[in-house]
Amino acid sequence: MANRTVIIAGATGLVGRELLRGLLADPTVQQVHVVGRRTPPVASPKLTAHVVDFTALPPLPPADELYLALGTTIKVAGSQAAFRAIDHHANLAVAKAALASGTKRTGLVSAMGADATSSVFYSRVKGELEAELSALPFTGLVIARPSLLVGSRAELGQPSRPGEEWGNTLNNILGFLIPANYKPMKAADVAHALLSSVPSAIGIKVLSRARCAGDPRRGSCASSV
Repeated sequence: MANRTVIIAGATGLVGRELLRGLLADPTVQQVHVVGRRTPPVASPKLTAHVVDFTALPPLPPADELYLALGTTIKVAGSQAAFRAIDHHANLAVAKAALASGTKRTGLVSAMGADATSSVFYSRVKGELEAELSALPFTGLVIARPSLLVGSRAELGQPSRPGEEWGNTLNNILGFLIPANYKPMKAADVAHALLSSVPSAIGIKVLSRARCAGDPRRGSCASSV
């Protein structure tokens, strides 16, 4: 697969930054279009930045693949409604716009525990997005469900996330007692798993440390991050 054109939404985030690095370094990728509220601090002949309002997206360029890495926290967003506007509405809007432009495959950064029926608001929003993306007619959809992420948010100019810091500290001290599917993960590893899987994806695949639920619509869990 040569001369690929890709779109990334959320390229200034922890996983998005690693996705962008990997795509810019990939000789089979010819063009990378970044969709976001600000321009990433990266320069490359391959890179085109589109500063957008996610509530009124313009038509997106034709592409082979889309990577969705938009995400925040309720604390940073300020309310549940503001959180949903980013983690659900913005990601879904980009996916629909990319599909309309001819994009065939999509990779999503979701979260461990995503479940549209969950009583936990965060997990429910993540699960609702997964379900709505799964209903769209993409040739391939790859969903990464990482646990807590390891990476420097300070380098990105983002506030730290206490849950991630607590999880990383606990892992360093008692990592041998923590089940593998709950261990913190490097953002670069999540990005690599998506970059390895999305270009050839057929159907729906969930990448997770934990075993998938027995839902035949989600395909197998042969690959994991």
